[in-house]
Order: sequence, then C-alpha cells, then structure tokens
Amino acid sequence: MIDIDLLLAWGAGFKKVGKGTTIFREGTTCCFYYQLVSGRVRWMNINDEGKEFIQTIIEPGECFGEMPLFDDEPYAASAIADEDAVLIRLHKPVFIQLIKENQDYHFKFSRLLAQRVRFKFLLLKSLATHDPECRISALLNYLKKENKNFCAGCNQLKLTRQQIADMTGLRVETVIRSMRHMHEKGELLISKGKVYC
Repeated sequence: MIDIDLLLAWGAGFKKVGKGTTIFREGTTCCFYYQLVSGRVRWMNINDEGKEFIQTIIEPGECFGEMPLFDDEPYAASAIADEDAVLIRLHKPVFIQLIKENQDYHFKFSRLLAQRVRFKFLLLKSLATHDPECRISALLNYLKKENKNFCAGCNQLKLTRQQIADMTGLRVETVIRSMRHMHEKGELLISKGKVYC
C-alpha cells in the first residue's frame, strides 16, 4: 500500500513474527498501521466455540487492521501469522499525519476500504444460498479477479481446503466434496491435490 522507504522516513520499524504469533486481537485498541513485507497473515474472527472465520489472507505488500485507524474503534478481527513473517508498522498518530500530507494515499485507502466492503457483500450474498458450490465459486472468482491468493504464473490456488471452509462458513468435508464435484464438472482443475482455476 505505502512505499516502504516512505514509511521508514516517517519512523516506521520492521518487526519479525513467528508462525502462529498473534499480531493483534479482536477487541483491542489499535496503536499501529501494519503492512506485510514477507510471509502470510490471516485476518480472522473466532466464535465462542473456537471456530475460525477467516476474513481474508494477507499477502506481502498488503496492509491489514486498518479500520480502527480511521474510526477509533477496537479491532474488528484478530491477525495471526500463518508463517514466519516480517511486518512494517507505524504508530497510529504518525500514520494519520502521513496520509493527511499525502492525499494520494488517503484516496488509496478509501478505495481499499470500498473493495473490502464489496468483498464482504459478495460473501454475505453467497452465504444466503445453501449451495456450497456457489459459495466456493463466488470466493474463488473474486480472488481470481483480484489476483489474490493465486500463483501468478500457474493459476494455482494458495489456500487450503480448511482456509476455504473458514472463509465460506462451510465444513472442510463439504468443501472437499464440493470442490471434487466442481472438478468433475470442469469448473476447476485438481491435480496432485493442488487446485487450479
């Protein structure tokens, strides 16, 4: 989102986190702007039974946890490193000043927030249907369109069946069965356990 050199010039610092590290928790106060440099982070909620609902998987170059930077509310979801990761973070008041002085970034954040709201509308619409294949297809089509969570060269999906289940509100067994059926219908390709679209 924001050029790393610009973040560093404004006093940002790098932070290494190990796989499984909680970066911030849902309901806590926001102190930093976060941007992923390397690794992967899942941005998710956990219900009372301990089941995860993945809001999105963050890839290098993307920011996450930005809503409280703008509305001063607590985090709406938790962020956990899926693998060893490097973050760059900037204190919230400094971030606010940075975007005030760099209007192009303010516009980029408005666009990003609109895209994320649109994604949530898409997922909510797909949740209204009881057809798991429609839910999975809606998710995969959106991710493909946004060039997110797919290998650029080979179109391989970089999400596990469990992550797809956690993003669609389905059971992993339902995802496996549905994706196998989608493969049989030619809607996606499964080769050696890998999914291609």
